[in-house]
Amino acid sequence: MPDVLQQRAGVQVLVCDPAGPPVATEQDALDLIGAAFLGAQVVAVPASRLDERFFTLGTRFAGEVMQKFVNYRLRLAVVGDITRHLAASSALRALVEESNRAGHIWFLPDLDALDARLRGDTEGRRTA
Repeated sequence: MPDVLQQRAGVQVLVCDPAGPPVATEQDALDLIGAAFLGAQVVAVPASRLDERFFTLGTRFAGEVMQKFVNYRLRLAVVGDITRHLAASSALRALVEESNRAGHIWFLPDLDALDARLRGDTEGRRTA
């Protein structure tokens, strides 16, 4: 499926195709932001589409991508299993926990958890 705009829990969400192009550069992130300007408030990106550098905080790639979304006032939901990355990095675990407490960037295991989070349900606050 291509990236598609969906109404989820009353919110317009750009749900990105897991088989779509990788997000490996700041320009790739900006391309998603541009696609979201068709009316999305949230961009749901499968964790599998994010370049491995995203999960290695020392590269600063995650910070650059996340800052782009904040600057454009779009919420970013990283959707999927990132337990392998979390196990390898206490800094990433801290980032995920802090992000999930805030309102702009979320790390969620699946789209059902995103729906719950969008509804304000605390069950949606669990991490991937």
